[in-house]
Amino acid sequence: MSEQRPSETCWLQLSSGRGPAECQIAVAKLSDEIGRAATACGIATELQEAVAGDEKGTLLSALVKLDGIDAVRFARSYAGTIQWICPSSLRAGHKRKNWFVAVDLLDVPEAGAIGALDPRDVSFETMKAGGAGGQHVNKTESAVRATHRAYGLVVVAREERSQHMNKRLALARLAALLRERALSKRSAAEQARWQAHDRLERGAAVRTFVGPEFREKR
Repeated sequence: MSEQRPSETCWLQLSSGRGPAECQIAVAKLSDEIGRAATACGIATELQEAVAGDEKGTLLSALVKLDGIDAVRFARSYAGTIQWICPSSLRAGHKRKNWFVAVDLLDVPEAGAIGALDPRDVSFETMKAGGAGGQHVNKTESAVRATHRAYGLVVVAREERSQHMNKRLALARLAALLRERALSKRSAAEQARWQAHDRLERGAAVRTFVGPEFREKR
């Protein structure tokens, strides 16, 4: 009997960068599409963080958690540039039909396997995780604030009920910030924030979707 593979946990960060509202529509549609595709593969998803866009029903960014066997491999198939080909539903007659979304994989590191991030450089502070309404506020200190002392980078993770998982998620976010910092040494700080969108190129999409129905182009 073959041994069952362990379940994996990772996060996908979807971003419209500094793209127009049509890119924010694409983020919302992509978030739904990832949920449907993951479910079909037996992978559980949860929208853990969403920043509302300029128009109703749109998203500037979204953080999607994936849990299940082969979750990381599934997530990697979306990491990179996503292209959406569709006439604008917001600006009638607008000539542009290509919109882009940046997708980054936050693969939660295990202790001792954090790559360029040295845990000895990180300070942790626990705090109570807020809930939806006063009566639902989490009274345990499960949320975590992580500070990289050398660079002054600070992240907060409060999505998970477990302090241990929030600590791992905070480390993943710090690692991503350090990678971005290394890539943007030659750029001004405000340019570095949006560099992912600046790298979007029409021919570099890992997946392409078409039409208002957001159907994947094969």
